Amino acid sequence: MTLHGPTSHSFISQRLRLHYADWGNPDAPPLLLVHGGRDHGRSWDWVAQELRADWHVIALDQRGHGDSAWAHDGNYRAMDMVYDLSQLINLLELAPVTIVSHSMGGNVCLRYTGLFPDKVRKIVAIEGLGPSPKALAEMDAKPYLDRVRDWMSAKRAAAARLPKRYASIEEAYARMKAENSYLTDEQARHLTIHGVNRNEDGTFTWKFDPHLNFWPPFDIAREEIQNLWGAITCPTLLMYGANSWASNPEKDGRIAHFGSNVGVIEFENAGHWLHHDQFDRFVAELKAFL
Repeated sequence: MTLHGPTSHSFISQRLRLHYADWGNPDAPPLLLVHGGRDHGRSWDWVAQELRADWHVIALDQRGHGDSAWAHDGNYRAMDMVYDLSQLINLLELAPVTIVSHSMGGNVCLRYTGLFPDKVRKIVAIEGLGPSPKALAEMDAKPYLDRVRDWMSAKRAAAARLPKRYASIEEAYARMKAENSYLTDEQARHLTIHGVNRNEDGTFTWKFDPHLNFWPPFDIAREEIQNLWGAITCPTLLMYGANSWASNPEKDGRIAHFGSNVGVIEFENAGHWLHHDQFDRFVAELKAFL
């Protein structure tokens, strides 16, 4: 059987045109791949190739990322992304869906799963719980009004800057390699090719909205996020890299907010992008869980 790449599709959510890649096999159970911040859906290509024979794999470009539209106001709120995810699942009639997610995408997908537990069959979240309790405590030590003022100043400064332009793919590729030293040359090149747009003058810029660097200090209450985790009923697997900035929830206590149907796996010699850093082990653990 000849394997072809994914087809490209779009849908509308909250007046934004969002993009997803469909890997075919529509008669198989649906599996949704949701990337992290400043990433894109094609970062899952290696995972999709491993799963496409048994699953109907769909990889979403979240708003402001990949080939999806940027938010008109330059603001990116987690609950808006939860709505986008819900819109895609409803439009394509994917429920009950299996979800594999990373970082910001994990944050979004865990919230969705708590809101609509009957619509998710199983969920994997790679470092998707957000900042650790220690990091949150450090943030809370700064007065909220100061955090809002800092955010406004950062947004204003960002509006005055032009996105960085790279003279060649090789220059952008070098930046990608510098961001994650675990990446192989093949991985970094693939992520770069699918992660940039070419400008009219021949230079390249990243596809993600630069305003994604400045998360608004407005969100639902932290206790409500924890309540959403506790409302998840499906089998849940949380994955962490031992060398990542993220904190393992078994060690920092956040696992207590989940029910009994949750497991945690830590990957040695892996950072925040453990599905790239330890790909073979990741795929083996993923297939065993699914």
